[in-house]
Amino acid sequence: MNPNWNEVRATIEHVWEHRDELQSPNALNAVAQVITALDHGDLRVAEPVEGGWQVNEWIKKAVVLYFPQRKMETFEAGPMEFHDKMPLKRNYASLGVRVVPHAVARHGAYLAPGVIMMPSYVNIGAYVGPRTMVDTWATVGSCAQIGADVHLSGGVGIGGVLEPLQAAPVVIEDGAFIGSRCIVVEGVRVGREAVLGANVVLTASTKIIDVTGAEPVEYRGYVPERSVVIPGSIPKEFGAGTYQVPCALIIGQRKASTDQKTSLNDALREFQVAV
Repeated sequence: MNPNWNEVRATIEHVWEHRDELQSPNALNAVAQVITALDHGDLRVAEPVEGGWQVNEWIKKAVVLYFPQRKMETFEAGPMEFHDKMPLKRNYASLGVRVVPHAVARHGAYLAPGVIMMPSYVNIGAYVGPRTMVDTWATVGSCAQIGADVHLSGGVGIGGVLEPLQAAPVVIEDGAFIGSRCIVVEGVRVGREAVLGANVVLTASTKIIDVTGAEPVEYRGYVPERSVVIPGSIPKEFGAGTYQVPCALIIGQRKASTDQKTSLNDALREFQVAV
């Protein structure tokens, strides 16, 4: 039987304001229902809506409440030992997910069918869409939203967010390619089929400058869909002089194509983007 989510939400909101009830049966049950629903992909911390993304703060509250409800325990996976509050995700074969040693995902993270995890990490509350590759030593932080057919290259760092509650998580939309050692944090959204070259760093304050036209066009916190982006720098005045600070440069557009792989390969060759 499906939970009554209005009732569950009301319980979460009540316990959030009354922490002395954190270990009550109602609180334990409500939080567990939310974490299980996140694990199965039935709930999401953020979801696409017309015109953008909606953050579900009450679900983030449930994730935050889950930590103090749990007790530290020691558990083993073959010869490896862990000591933590959170159980690990299980039953990958039935989920249709390929997990290469030593990849780790926490219970409460959703991995859709066709996901491949090379040795990497996916934290609680995260959502990883169908057929996405989480490559070697890539990390997907708490509550991050990763779309379908995304490639997170080796060493990519996708930031997590739990508090402040109103803060949006990082969103990587369908078909995006995130190059090696990129860092995307602080609620930045990368649009559909965008390509980030190696070592691009995007924070909420990073200037993302489209330099393809006669005049630069500046974005913050958002990479438009199908953009091809490389690291850059711009001068900034300080008391001690003028210095270069990091930015990101949109140098072109990935061609619209029904074949995403062909479109990606064309973009990488045409713009000589390091990945």
